[in-house]
Amino acid sequence: MTTEPQADPRPVRTAAEQAFAAMLAAAPADGSSRIGALRRDAAAAFLRNGLPHRRVEAWHYTDLRALLRAAPPRAPGDAAPAEAIAFPRAARVTLTDGTVGPLPADLPPGVSLLSLADAIAADHPLLDRLGAEAPDRYDAALALNTALLGSGVVLHVAAGVTVERPIQVAQVVTGGTSVFTRLLVVVEEGASLSLIESFEGPAGVPYLDDAVADVFAGDGAVLDHVRVQAEGAAATHLGTLGIELGRAARYDLFVLTLGAALSRLTVRGRFGGPGSHMGVRGASLLAGRCHADVTLFVDHAVGGCDSRELFKTVLADAARGVFQGKILVRPDAQKTDGRMMSQALLLSGDAEMDNKPELEIFADDVQCGHGATVGALDGKMLFYLMSRGLPQREAEMVLIQAFVGEAVEHVADPAVREVLVARMAAWLAARG
Repeated sequence: MTTEPQADPRPVRTAAEQAFAAMLAAAPADGSSRIGALRRDAAAAFLRNGLPHRRVEAWHYTDLRALLRAAPPRAPGDAAPAEAIAFPRAARVTLTDGTVGPLPADLPPGVSLLSLADAIAADHPLLDRLGAEAPDRYDAALALNTALLGSGVVLHVAAGVTVERPIQVAQVVTGGTSVFTRLLVVVEEGASLSLIESFEGPAGVPYLDDAVADVFAGDGAVLDHVRVQAEGAAATHLGTLGIELGRAARYDLFVLTLGAALSRLTVRGRFGGPGSHMGVRGASLLAGRCHADVTLFVDHAVGGCDSRELFKTVLADAARGVFQGKILVRPDAQKTDGRMMSQALLLSGDAEMDNKPELEIFADDVQCGHGATVGALDGKMLFYLMSRGLPQREAEMVLIQAFVGEAVEHVADPAVREVLVARMAAWLAARG
């Protein structure tokens, strides 16, 4: 892993750091429980290190200390349920400003969904999984979320259970607040689940959405995961996703990024058993002055596993995209097959894309590759479509849809895929 620089002295906290410190000071005191210790350790880590800055390698392109100038007050935790992005057939629970709404009543046997607050109050055994992904020295998003742990849901699928309907965890922010939510997903041996996460909020209101998901898939489990970030145009979205796979498990993730003035998604995936597959794909459609960062780390800790990473980014106006991806193949991870690609399409001379794909290989019997491309629309293809009668804007839309389609086609559920395609088409139509 990348060696991080030594901490620099910070005589003065930024306005955002001061606001976060005040939130931590106002949080209820914890007892001697494991969750209490987890919160205290995370709070101490944030207060010690603050927000990451451009001299931290993992945050070089997203200087959070400079970009996050203020932090709205923490949401009070008593919001009424709000409407959320709808997916056909999905059993949905909505978190409004972090407040957990009614839980689905028609889940099949072997599937449980409960609020994180209730799980903490009951000292639920699944909570032992929390903290497996400890915040590193400069991971302020994960540290803050863990320090303020309390809002969120816990989803458990028992061994051998196939969940026929998708389960959607929808998060909606309604005002200018800071919201910290946690999702814990445990899919036991041989079980199967389609999971959807969605994030949205008002267009003209600055707010902060700090969301963490801890995902565990047991031996032989199958998990299809879709994550839609459609935050308001003035929002800040800090997402963290930790994935742990057992033996012969299959996990496929699709990430759609459509909103937020500033967004960062950190994905850390680890193979814990041989014979497993991990697919991480995404599409980012950015306009205005949006800044969107996807940082990915795939840890091939055991042999005989394969990973596929493909990210497509479309940038209009003065938008900026960042992709940082790293595949680590450890010494005992022979027979590893890992492929990573980032491709960006610039629709404006003012748009910017930063790509940083990496391979770090310590085994000799592997097949690994990575690459990155940045370019404009193909002038010949655009001319061909226009010569067949399509107006320029429609011709551009056809080419852009084809460009991002390679990533979204891997979403297994046709109904879910249709919603994603419709959201992307709406973004393209809104351009003109």
